[in-house]
Amino acid sequence: MTAYDGPVLDDHLHLSAERGRGVEAVETFADAGGTHLLVCNLPSWHYDVAVEEPDDFRVGFESTIDVVERASEVLPGRAWPVLGVHPGLVSKLVDDRGFDPATARDLMQSGIDVAAEYVADGPALALKSGRPHYDVPDAVWDASNAVMGHAFETAAELGCAVQLHAESGEDFSTVAELAEDAGLPRGQVVKHYAAGRLDGPIPSVICDKDELVRAADRAEAEDEPFLMETDFLDDPERPGAVMGPKTVPRRVEWLLDDGYEDAIRTAHVETPAAVYGVDTEATLDR
Repeated sequence: MTAYDGPVLDDHLHLSAERGRGVEAVETFADAGGTHLLVCNLPSWHYDVAVEEPDDFRVGFESTIDVVERASEVLPGRAWPVLGVHPGLVSKLVDDRGFDPATARDLMQSGIDVAAEYVADGPALALKSGRPHYDVPDAVWDASNAVMGHAFETAAELGCAVQLHAESGEDFSTVAELAEDAGLPRGQVVKHYAAGRLDGPIPSVICDKDELVRAADRAEAEDEPFLMETDFLDDPERPGAVMGPKTVPRRVEWLLDDGYEDAIRTAHVETPAAVYGVDTEATLDR
């Protein structure tokens, strides 16, 4: 393996101090060679909160900020929170609790506003939003797109990035145009759980080997940015549902063995700097 000793960032995972492994999962990541994390809050219902008003979102946000602070203590780099509203909440509100789509939209947009407070004040690095990855009625789809648009507008005002949870696919150029119309550069829109090729936003590529090779080839041949993620859920009721915390460091080693050092620098140094404004090298101490 090449002698790469730079940062290794997992761009999107979850940590649950209440129900999951929490900082123990971070230690596993660090022992495997990981250095930096972007930790997204879990959906509000994972914190046993039935949101009724904006401040109800703070339970999940505060929990995430707390576990991120403890994660940074055990990492050779550091962790940052990414806060927002999971797009699946719209179905919880409309289907399970009888909200009309417009009222659900308004409540979810207010959650984005609360998350924005944490970005503006410093603990959080970016927002998260999106739209359902499953079929929904047109009114719910429109409401979801309005929530996503509000996140773009808010991020543009803050000067931060947005991570998107959305349907699968490789052409999100229309979504990138929506962000640009809201004043947010497409280079600050990140598609979480992305394939190795993506038009529009920055792909945060799930650590499937084939998809990573596609992304790495594009990075080296076309100077295309990308990030790497596991979407680790930290949910003991769903073990192995996505990928474990060792996966990004192990995939980095695997890509390096195949000579993709330039692509690794793209994913773990250059793209985080361009998208989030973070210096993963300056924050690395090992």
